[in-house]
Amino acid sequence: MLLEVLAFTGAAALIVLLPGPDTLVVVRSILRGGRRQGILTALGNLTGLTIWVTAAVVGIAALLKASEVGYATLRIVGAAYLIFLGIQAFRTRGQVSDVPEARAILGTGFGAGILTNLLNPKVGVFFVTFLPGFVPSGASVPAITALYGGIFIVLTGLYWVVLLGLAGKVTAWMNTPKIRRRLDVATAGVLVLFGARLATE
Repeated sequence: MLLEVLAFTGAAALIVLLPGPDTLVVVRSILRGGRRQGILTALGNLTGLTIWVTAAVVGIAALLKASEVGYATLRIVGAAYLIFLGIQAFRTRGQVSDVPEARAILGTGFGAGILTNLLNPKVGVFFVTFLPGFVPSGASVPAITALYGGIFIVLTGLYWVVLLGLAGKVTAWMNTPKIRRRLDVATAGVLVLFGARLATE
């Protein structure tokens, strides 16, 4: 059992370190509203992961994997959302947002974090397909899935702590108008690419 947990923890750490849409959205939130918005976005991401883990434990994520229509629908909606974020980042490149959070909730903060996570069906499928490979023979699948899901959430939380800690040291550099424009454009391009890839997979 211990070997399986250690093996999963190592593999999960590598996956967490791979930058994806969640990382880009957190970075964009830092650019748009500083560390506070970055923290809210990271909390939204962790909430989304918690929901996916819960879904995997009760079997909903497995049903999503089995439902071609459900998966395709969530995939298209998620792709559209990422592309929307990319276009929004490009349109507001270099600008300091003064839009109230109630109106900007889809683009930054907690709302962006949780939506980016929940609208990515690959996160749910990941918990259904990746985790079982580390479940010891004869062990309770729901219990081990919950354990591994908890480990994955903790690792992701540590990743956000490090990222947000480093962000504080480079905030001044990131807020330089020229650098801000370049980062916004780069973020926009990558988000659109992630969205297009998700839509065409």
